Amino acid sequence: MCSDESKFCIFFFFFFAYQGPRVWRKRGEAHNAHFLRSSVKFPQSVMLCGAMSSAGVGPLCFLRSKVNTAVYQEVLEHFMLPAADQLYGDADLIFQQGLAPAHSAKASSTWFKDHGIPVLNWPANSPDLNPIENLWGIGKRKMRYARPNNAEELKATIRATWAFITPEQCHRLIDSMPRRIAAVIQAKGAPTNYNHQN
Repeated sequence: MCSDESKFCIFFFFFFAYQGPRVWRKRGEAHNAHFLRSSVKFPQSVMLCGAMSSAGVGPLCFLRSKVNTAVYQEVLEHFMLPAADQLYGDADLIFQQGLAPAHSAKASSTWFKDHGIPVLNWPANSPDLNPIENLWGIGKRKMRYARPNNAEELKATIRATWAFITPEQCHRLIDSMPRRIAAVIQAKGAPTNYNHQN
């Protein structure tokens, strides 16, 4: 089961929708209001944690604070364990997580041992090896025409989009793992095309 956190910003979707138009300006018109588009320096955003396996996606957890070890253990307890039950039932699983400080903390390792969940050894800074990174990208592209006005509308849009991700999409991403590993080996650890792949 792969897990990850991701940030969704309201301004991101407006950018996606409006990034295409270009304008021709005459000399001296660079700051004419007619040719400018406003931007938001600190747009409303939400941070969330999700999980997936070849069987589909688990429930989303919207985070209200920075993820420290205590918060991460709450996420594991209240979202990851139910996701594991939903996706695996009584079958064995190996949990994949990033190497953020809260993930790799001794207390988190102890939590996994106490719950009998093996954690996959994982290299740092390796988004091209984590299929859920691509799943976030798929979700964000599906939302590109959404127009949430506030954080609550953004959350509702994310939930609706996440619900339409199929087990088949997840299975294809998990099935790509041997090719991802081969690509990373061939690139000698440099970034690969799997950073941007669907």
